[in-house]
Amino acid sequence: MHAYTQAIRDVLEQHRDAEQAEPMSRYMKDLFPFLGIRTPVRDELTKQFIAEHGLPALEELSLIARELWQLPEREYAYVAIFLIGKYQKKLQPQHLDLLVELITTKSWWDTVDLLASNAVGSILRKHPELLPAYPDQWIHSSNMWLARTALLYQLKYKTHTDEERLFRYIQTCASSKEFFIQKSIGWALREYSKTAPEQVIAFVQKETLAPLSRREALRWLARTSPIS
Repeated sequence: MHAYTQAIRDVLEQHRDAEQAEPMSRYMKDLFPFLGIRTPVRDELTKQFIAEHGLPALEELSLIARELWQLPEREYAYVAIFLIGKYQKKLQPQHLDLLVELITTKSWWDTVDLLASNAVGSILRKHPELLPAYPDQWIHSSNMWLARTALLYQLKYKTHTDEERLFRYIQTCASSKEFFIQKSIGWALREYSKTAPEQVIAFVQKETLAPLSRREALRWLARTSPIS
């Protein structure tokens, strides 16, 4: 284990709380064990650690992120995402393979959504030449979390959203019975409705979407203006 990974582990282990760990695990459907460190405390511990030890070298980020991901308790994955976020502006195309690995390992919405809408979105916005090899393939993947990533990577793009691609991806998945796909379709449309309300309304009215997707897509607009 890399010394940086071990040092993080040593710090977090000191704050293990079995009473908190049980409900945290239960909230995540008992898919993962937890140390029992709540988010504000974990973030503060991570910030203090970085202040004392600095960030790992960029060339060591992939190794350390993988090691943290392999540790059983879920908080270590969150720390890995925190470290990746610190390097978000410096991430390169080669880091997409790392992100795909993390998205498809110990997959659940809590990690997938953070990676999709931040690190993945950042790389793909800077390198649109990668779109055919990555999200254009993910949207057809049998791995539901990769398809969800394709739907969500533009979540923070606002006026930079590739509308044609977003709508095409949604059409590809519109008939899915998977809750997490239906929910992500609605979420992606809801966020884009804050930038392009008329386009989203027209799309939702034209397409056959699952009730969940449609409801989520129009949620923000319904609060701000009447929809016929």
